[in-house]
Amino acid sequence: MSTDNSSKESTTHFGYREVPVEEKTGLVGQVFHNVAHKYDLMNDVVSLGTHRLIKRFTVELSAVRSGQTVLDLAGGTGDFSLLFSPLVGESGSVVLADINESMLRTGRDRIIDEGLVGNISFSLANAEKLPFAHDIFDCIVIAYGLRNVTDKDAALRSMFRTCKPGGRMLVLEFSRPKNSTLGKAYDLYSKLWPVAGKLVMNDSESYQYLVESIRMHPDQETLKKMILDAGFSRCEYHDVMGGICAIHIGYKDAD
Repeated sequence: MSTDNSSKESTTHFGYREVPVEEKTGLVGQVFHNVAHKYDLMNDVVSLGTHRLIKRFTVELSAVRSGQTVLDLAGGTGDFSLLFSPLVGESGSVVLADINESMLRTGRDRIIDEGLVGNISFSLANAEKLPFAHDIFDCIVIAYGLRNVTDKDAALRSMFRTCKPGGRMLVLEFSRPKNSTLGKAYDLYSKLWPVAGKLVMNDSESYQYLVESIRMHPDQETLKKMILDAGFSRCEYHDVMGGICAIHIGYKDAD
């Protein structure tokens, strides 16, 4: 028997493959080591630029204000950190965290180049065991990263622990289209991503994993239940592009 969220089991999924639990983090890490240098370019290619609009919509839903503290988890090349930095201002702070050193280095270099390092710090961090104190973030955002985590339940519990009472957590992730026609069209389109990966980066395997990891990720209602089970008292989600993506928001009750 395989699982994605129980250390008692010996295997989990890496795309469609069954792999030993202890190997998944390294396999996912290698994927992102391979794509880090052209990650933003490929995002534009496979999403036709729509990922930028979706990320801005997510930031609007976060309701982040001046002076708040934000965790940009699995933040990679820093898109969200760059959006949150001017919102929290000089009195606030953003932590860009990622488990992958190559992605984090790319994000750090980009932010330094844009001169916005003042209120942004960086952390090499595993989402399953966040190296932060309890109750310190007003808002935690993880975008297109949760599906790559071996133990998603542990990561959600770790986010709950570090979220302030009265704070919120947002998960932006690929999900399930509600319309069957749209779903079939999306399936066909996503099969072109490995071809694009081969043409742009000479790497089709990493984008084949991307397609498979999306198919294996929990649907909207399943993820909502996981968020509630992690301790968040409320959870709502917003479908984007007919459910191709979804933004889940979980709230931590104030004491």
